[in-house]
Amino acid sequence: MAVYTKVSLKEAQALARQLDLGEVSALRGIEGGIENTNYFVTTESGEFVLTLFERLSFEQLPFYLHLMKHLAQRGIPVPDPVATKTGNILHTVKKKPASVVSKLRGKSELAPGVQHCAAVGDMLARMHLAGRDFDMAQPNLRGLPWWNETAPVVMPHLEPAQAQLLQSELAYQNHIAESSAYVALPRGPIHADLFRDNVMFDTLDGSPQLSGFFDFYFAGIDTWLFDLAVCLNDWCIDLASGANDAARCQAFLDAYCAVRPLAAAERQLLPAMLRAGALRFWISRLWDWHLPREAAMLKPHDPGHFERVLRERVAHPITL
Repeated sequence: MAVYTKVSLKEAQALARQLDLGEVSALRGIEGGIENTNYFVTTESGEFVLTLFERLSFEQLPFYLHLMKHLAQRGIPVPDPVATKTGNILHTVKKKPASVVSKLRGKSELAPGVQHCAAVGDMLARMHLAGRDFDMAQPNLRGLPWWNETAPVVMPHLEPAQAQLLQSELAYQNHIAESSAYVALPRGPIHADLFRDNVMFDTLDGSPQLSGFFDFYFAGIDTWLFDLAVCLNDWCIDLASGANDAARCQAFLDAYCAVRPLAAAERQLLPAMLRAGALRFWISRLWDWHLPREAAMLKPHDPGHFERVLRERVAHPITL
């Protein structure tokens, strides 16, 4: 969510009028993230988020926006895309595809406890079930084919021990993807990037209340287990070491499984998918770190973090 494309108040106002949101009183660029240009927009109708998509195309975007609309209509707390009078939810700003969505209440919890993890686990399972009847299809664009394509690009930047880890883990994940257990995994729309900073919490009677999931622009059709693994690799680890936090992990899994119990193949492949989730973000962070794009607020993430997580997942697998 860096700012690659500058949007003026006049340009934001023109879009707000198309969407019948009233006058724009404030426009503020959002720091954090690395994929798109994002602004908070305050209008007479309330607060919204304007996103200009820097990598995704006009052809790819309907999947993400209609998935959010689908989930919002089924009671999952996600940003709801704003449509024109003719029903369009994909817009154009500065010749780039753009969206305007409702702004969620609250703030992200960057130091989650057991209660936060249980709330996210519960809602993640509900989101997976709510997406079962979504009728659009698009693969996870940062899935295994992308890992295979991108690894050779980042390999020259690695130390020998890192290159060895990347090559061996990629071979392992290709082997897993060909197994009958993997083919049997339940699938559907997944978020694929549900980190701590992509979830909002509000406070109700002194207790944290999950108020929404956002930033669905890595979503795709993939295994629900991969989505769960991505979450466990962020919500339930010690950030300094990458080691698993047993209490938070158990709370997350218990809450998830209370809504959607894991199938036998999922229980068998959880250790492999935890490794897959770590590999995916290690590769993407290596790519962003060594092959950066220019942006007004760009702060690429340290790829070493997910290297540590991957090594922890290999050395200390979690079994169910």
